[in-house]
Amino acid sequence: MNSSKSPGLAGFGVLKNTTCHTEKKISVFFSIIFMTVGILSNSLAIVILMKAYQRFRQKSKASFLLLASGLVVTDLFGHLINGAIAVFVYASDKDWIRFNQSNILCSVFGICMVFFGLCPLFLGSVMAVERCIGVTKPIFHSTKMTSRHVKMMLTMVCLFAVLIALLPILRFRAYQIQASRTWCFYKTEHVEDWEDRFYLLLFSCLGFLALAISFLCNAVTGITLLRVKFKSQQRQGRSHHFEMIIQLLAIMCVSCICWSPFLVTMARIGIYEGRSKETCETILFALRMATWNQILDPWVYILLRKAVLKNLYKITSGCCGVHVINLHMWELSSIKNSLKVAAISESPVSSKQINQQPLSSMGQ
Repeated sequence: MNSSKSPGLAGFGVLKNTTCHTEKKISVFFSIIFMTVGILSNSLAIVILMKAYQRFRQKSKASFLLLASGLVVTDLFGHLINGAIAVFVYASDKDWIRFNQSNILCSVFGICMVFFGLCPLFLGSVMAVERCIGVTKPIFHSTKMTSRHVKMMLTMVCLFAVLIALLPILRFRAYQIQASRTWCFYKTEHVEDWEDRFYLLLFSCLGFLALAISFLCNAVTGITLLRVKFKSQQRQGRSHHFEMIIQLLAIMCVSCICWSPFLVTMARIGIYEGRSKETCETILFALRMATWNQILDPWVYILLRKAVLKNLYKITSGCCGVHVINLHMWELSSIKNSLKVAAISESPVSSKQINQQPLSSMGQ
């Protein structure tokens, strides 16, 4: 077999004439910090989810808890596996020729990078769809969105991400060692073959599609909640609107800011082929930005709860001297309150009964 096409030598040409000069101590520092913070934050989120599931065993909350659990578990394993491989590479002085003769480690690293990159984006879009259905169609959500269906969706999302990650292996295309010699991914240097371009564009398009679905569903959810607020004028829903809108804005901002640089970079490399001017430092910076999304996911989806928002509100109101929301009305959880408020807005009988209530009873 020709040595230039041997799987064991895949990507080794990058090791000889690399133009990527990264500070070793800084790179090791980044890897250790990302892995440690990611493991701690996701572990804390898992503990909070377990306590919440034991405390609130409600059918309306089961789907959210399952999807959130799948997200943080995926992020946790992503930091554990990818972080452990990266630290091993640094500990071995990035000598891939010595410990990667059969290209097995690089293939495993590349598969994990693709899987743990796309899977959280897919799960985020599924969570956005679930929230949109829960707010716009609460009856359908409470009757059809069962735990069994959510587990099936989780399984399908994971299998689809695994399929995308295994595509190069199934096509006998090896993952390439990148110019920084610290990670493996699709071929990003001297891209001329249509199949290499296809993998890069597929990854970028799927990532942008997941972000677009999340943005669209979160926008519909936010608009629906605002319409319900101004239509029903229910005091009990105001705190929930405040909490939900803050969560939606945080989710969209974090996902777009963290993932857009890496997705745009991969898309530019796939479109412009060898004419792309993306440097190794640019790719490495975009990769670190994407890693921060997996670190911030549990804080946005799980830890940014009403208790935190209460404290933020107290601090803000204390500084500004403005009281907009009555904290004593902050009683219901996000999912439960969204179902209740949306059901009230869709029921004409309930709205008539609410309008006919005496003012004294509304004040109680």
